[in-house]
Amino acid sequence: MPRADHRSFVERLWYGDDGVARVARLALAPAAAAYRGVSSLRGALYDRGVLRSHELPIPAVSVGNLTVGGTGKTPVAAWVASELVSRGARASVVLRGYGDDEPAVHARLNPEAIVVANPDRVAGVELAAARGADVAVLDDAFQHRRARRAADIVLLSADLWPAHVRLLPAGPFREPLGALSRASLALVTRKAATPEAAAVVERAIGEAAPGLSVARAHLAPDALVDVRDGTRTALAELRGRKVLAICGVGDPAAFRAQLAAAGGDVVVRAFPDHHPFSDAEIASLAAEARGVTRAGGLVVCTLKDAVKLSSRWPSGTAALSYVSQHVILESGHEALDRLLTSVLHARRSGASAPGRHTRI
Repeated sequence: MPRADHRSFVERLWYGDDGVARVARLALAPAAAAYRGVSSLRGALYDRGVLRSHELPIPAVSVGNLTVGGTGKTPVAAWVASELVSRGARASVVLRGYGDDEPAVHARLNPEAIVVANPDRVAGVELAAARGADVAVLDDAFQHRRARRAADIVLLSADLWPAHVRLLPAGPFREPLGALSRASLALVTRKAATPEAAAVVERAIGEAAPGLSVARAHLAPDALVDVRDGTRTALAELRGRKVLAICGVGDPAAFRAQLAAAGGDVVVRAFPDHHPFSDAEIASLAAEARGVTRAGGLVVCTLKDAVKLSSRWPSGTAALSYVSQHVILESGHEALDRLLTSVLHARRSGASAPGRHTRI
């Protein structure tokens, strides 16, 4: 059974400041330099038109990031889709479909949206349009430059902000901060991080991409939802009770911190992001869960895990609930409103995407 009290080797490598982490990063510096060179060459080929970007049949907004995992792309993409639906759009969510959880999560959060999983975003948007969508939200597509978008929202996490920007494999960054020059809007997300920590990220964005609009969102826990019948319970139920937290997400530490902030005595069982739970793992978790609930505790997971565990959680065992999240926009309301309005205008005018992104 995994232990969340200790950082994984990758987390230690990327965010640690001990001697082992520093030596490992130094050893990986040549690989990171090679990665930077390949990434820069690919970007230059797109900038010069050597590699083609394809116009889409409907306008699309990408919700992506510069780092690997943990920024909140899925809840933010779902929230953007719901905002577009509330403004009259027939929205779709198009994603790669890594693992089997993300399409199910989007279908749960936005049952009125068309959800398409396809690694080829161009083909995915074409399929969404054929199914009746008039706008697309691309989940995790900032680096997918083959599909031309009307706007790009780039997420940066205040919870996982490193002391130094390092590219893969020596750090979590897919691209340097300068890549924000392609973005329409930068959105700083925070789960357990403080507003002051988010402000540090905002200053780094301002230095790397002057003039780029910046917004901030709090991805806040909302309620406990029973995975079987959907019964909602106030988060206050966690206070003073032992909590077994099961999670296969990009930032388990933030999930733990949110539960602890709600007053729970938290023990985390963390798995890799998009983890496919085995029967043996589920049986082991259920056995531990029974012990926790007999002592008056609660068993919780994330929605990403609930869509995989709900049908396989042993009947008659401890109740399992997921922690619902909601997106609270703390700043940048006007900039985000202008971005969504521009995407809707492109839909009404029949344009799939402007020639260049307009700073919002």
